[in-house]
Amino acid sequence: MSQSKIIPIQSEALSQDGLGCHSGAEKLLAAAQASNKSEILGQYAQDYPKGPHDQPQSMCPAFGSLRVGLRMRRTATILSGSACCVYGLTFTSHFYGARRSVGYVPFNSESLVTGKLFEDIRDAVYKEANPELYDAIVIINLCVPTASGVPLQLLPKEINGVRIIGIDVPGFGVPTHAEAKDVLASAMLRYARGEAESGPVSAPRNGVSDKPTITLLGEMFPVDPVGIGMMLEPMGLAVGPVVPTREWRELYQALDSKVVAAIHPFYTASIREFEAAGRKIVGSAPIGYEGTAAWLDSIGEACGIPKAKVGESKDKFLPMIKAALAAKPIKGRITMSGYEGSELLVARLLIESGAEVKYVGTACPKTIWSSADQDWLEARGVHVQYRASLEQDEAAMHEFKPDLVIGTTPIVQKAKEAAIPSLYFTNLISARPLMGAAGAGSLAQVINSALGNQARFDTMKDFFEGVGTGYAAGVWDAVPVDHPDFKAETRRRNEKAQKKRKAEEMG
Repeated sequence: MSQSKIIPIQSEALSQDGLGCHSGAEKLLAAAQASNKSEILGQYAQDYPKGPHDQPQSMCPAFGSLRVGLRMRRTATILSGSACCVYGLTFTSHFYGARRSVGYVPFNSESLVTGKLFEDIRDAVYKEANPELYDAIVIINLCVPTASGVPLQLLPKEINGVRIIGIDVPGFGVPTHAEAKDVLASAMLRYARGEAESGPVSAPRNGVSDKPTITLLGEMFPVDPVGIGMMLEPMGLAVGPVVPTREWRELYQALDSKVVAAIHPFYTASIREFEAAGRKIVGSAPIGYEGTAAWLDSIGEACGIPKAKVGESKDKFLPMIKAALAAKPIKGRITMSGYEGSELLVARLLIESGAEVKYVGTACPKTIWSSADQDWLEARGVHVQYRASLEQDEAAMHEFKPDLVIGTTPIVQKAKEAAIPSLYFTNLISARPLMGAAGAGSLAQVINSALGNQARFDTMKDFFEGVGTGYAAGVWDAVPVDHPDFKAETRRRNEKAQKKRKAEEMG
């Protein structure tokens, strides 16, 4: 292996104070822009625009990219970031079922500032690049290496036949972990598209379909692609890969599709790669009765399928969906929020099941590919909030007084504190079939079971009535005395100290 010179990182901010995670988003962003990361951060700003607030209260965005890499066969993933961040990400990944190791390249102030970290990453990649084990190696820069300008783009594109994919996924540049999935998926699609344009590529593991295929964009419950494939069959179409894919060769098949169905509409960069490959994009999804009918029409039109053929599929599956919805009705007022990107689709399914949905919040941004779902929901009196904050979700809960709250962990906690039944969206709602006939009745059991828990919450509320809250929380022989003057003085001193530190930082 040839040796190259250490590439110094030209960042004044770093050389002055050793920039770290504690520095704050603004300072990290400024350092990144001063360290030759302006182009990629500018693209992120276009692809993933932030909302009126600074950032959705989601988990570390890099988790999304890490999860995509860990799910792929013959793919190694290496993290470059602060040790605390790497620990949290690997812990969360294994909590969600990852069954392989995550690589880590540590650093200190000296290796970060001098550029030695880049050399360490390069050495790690060369050491890991075994074609018998891997098709690709993914290297992910977290906040500090991105802010420091660690130039992953200078890594070789291929080593010993193993593809090298380097991406920056800083929390100050990518708003949510859902969109971070797009960062890696699009980088892989771009690489695979270049390979396909250069010559023959590997066929899919299960062979090439003799029918035109529809690529599904966005993570889905495993049953859903099967059900979608059954609905496409009368139209002479077949379901293609789901992107993010489970192995590299599926990327070629995904790019070779007739149409791409943007089931999750926020994969902006991936859609750009598909459009560059000449593929048509269709929004929404086969969700509920009306959603399925509209989606089949859109797919048929995009693929040039005769209306009679589309009608065959609709005639076969729409009655099944209607029957499933009628057999398992949902009655109750619901507010819902999440950060997976499928929130609008789930809301549509709940409404067609009979539920009264008043509010839908999603941490993801508004795109043209979700406009049909937004219009459908708003026509039925639903407030749709893109880039929703926890505060907006909580305000909706208090305003609409739902019988059930579906949301993220913090809003579920607040709902339970208010004695309102609640469900965690990620684990209990999105982790089940949603599409077609299989999805039509899938939510009823868990939703109705939760709606039936109100009496239990009322009993618990009565039981704990009188237990202290705030400063008096807990069990006491005598109720503590509040000291508001002391609290105010402490708050004043803290604010004064913060202003002093800020003034010192500004020179």
